[in-house]
Amino acid sequence: MLTKNTAPLSADAIAKALHEFQLEATAAQITAIQRYMAMLLVWNEKINLTAIRDPLEVLYRHFCESIFAAVTVPLQAGRVADVGSGGGFPGLALKIARPELQVILIESNVKKATFLAEVVRELGFSDARVLVSRYEDLGEEIAPLNFVCSRALGEFDKFLSWARSERVAAEQAVLWIGGRDIEEVKRIGGWSWKEPIAIPHSLQRFLLIGVREFTPEP
Repeated sequence: MLTKNTAPLSADAIAKALHEFQLEATAAQITAIQRYMAMLLVWNEKINLTAIRDPLEVLYRHFCESIFAAVTVPLQAGRVADVGSGGGFPGLALKIARPELQVILIESNVKKATFLAEVVRELGFSDARVLVSRYEDLGEEIAPLNFVCSRALGEFDKFLSWARSERVAAEQAVLWIGGRDIEEVKRIGGWSWKEPIAIPHSLQRFLLIGVREFTPEP
C-alpha cells in the first residue's frame, strides 16, 4: 500500500517541475517517472537509496537535475556509463528522457544494484544494464563510451584518470558538482573543460562537462 510519502506526484506537478528546468516530457515519460519514483520511495524505506524523503524534493533534486543534462550537454544518443549510480541518478532518469541512449549503471552495492535491476525490468528498458562492480575494475567490457557521468562520486582525479584511459576511452565526462570543487577538477589533466552550467533551483550546484584530450602518438 502506498503511504502519503510514497504516493506518486500528479502528472501536472511533474510537468511543471520539468518545465522549470527547460524540459518537456511526453505522457509516457511522465508515467515512467511516476512509476520509478514510487519504487524508489518504497525501497528507500528498506535500503538507503537517498537521504531525501519528500517526493517533490526527489523530483527536483534527482529527476530534474539529472534530466537537465539531456538538454544542456546535450545527451541525445550513444553509450553512457553512470558511475556510482546509487538510486539510478543520473543514468535511469536520462534513459527516461532520452530512450535512444544505451545506459550502463555501475554500482558496487549489491542491494542498490538489485533495486536498479528491478527498475530496469519494471520500465522495460532493453538498452540499460546494471553492473555490480567497482568502476576501477571495469574497462574493455564497457568501452567505448560517449559519456561517463557521476553525481556524487568524489575522488575526481582517480575517476577521471580511469575514464580517459585507453581501456575505457570515454569521449566526454559529465559531472554534477559543487561550486567549490570546480577549480580542483579543472586542474586535472587530460580533459578540456567547458564553462560550468548552473543547475536551476540549486545553490552552488553545476554541470561540468569535460572533453577528453587525445595524446598524439610519438
